[in-house]
Amino acid sequence: MTMEQEQQIGKEWLETLLELMGFSSSVKVEYRENELEKITECWLIIDETQLPLEKITMLLGEKGEGIDAIQYLANSLINLKTDNTEQQGFTVELNGYRLQRLQQLKSLTEDIAQKVRQTRQEIEMTALSSAERRQIHSFFKDVQDIATESRGQEPNRRLVVKPRY
Repeated sequence: MTMEQEQQIGKEWLETLLELMGFSSSVKVEYRENELEKITECWLIIDETQLPLEKITMLLGEKGEGIDAIQYLANSLINLKTDNTEQQGFTVELNGYRLQRLQQLKSLTEDIAQKVRQTRQEIEMTALSSAERRQIHSFFKDVQDIATESRGQEPNRRLVVKPRY
């Protein structure tokens, strides 16, 4: 699938979903570099200027659960008939939520890393989506003295940050 096809499919899919949900809005497509994973990602950005605040809040959901669900559907359904080697990851953004949450996660991981180094004890992080756990694993993958692992099963899966021995 070419980038142009991917853009069009992602844009049309999300605009149709929003319309079916009663949240008619346009979608802009951008490619952004993910420095952590060294890949280029396709971002589907919902135009929040066309939505009242209560609809933005509904789409985001509590703790981002709404936008996470939409992103999961996008990644599952758009890639359904695509060969594994050609599958593209989509990031769904609304009102700067993903960028703001990324900054929060970076700050949180810095605090946790400092505590793990001081106490030499592992720390469990709960209430993270699978995408957020993946981001935190990426934050720590090149850190020499700290390791991460996921434990448990959904919906109680959690990320553990611990000293690397």
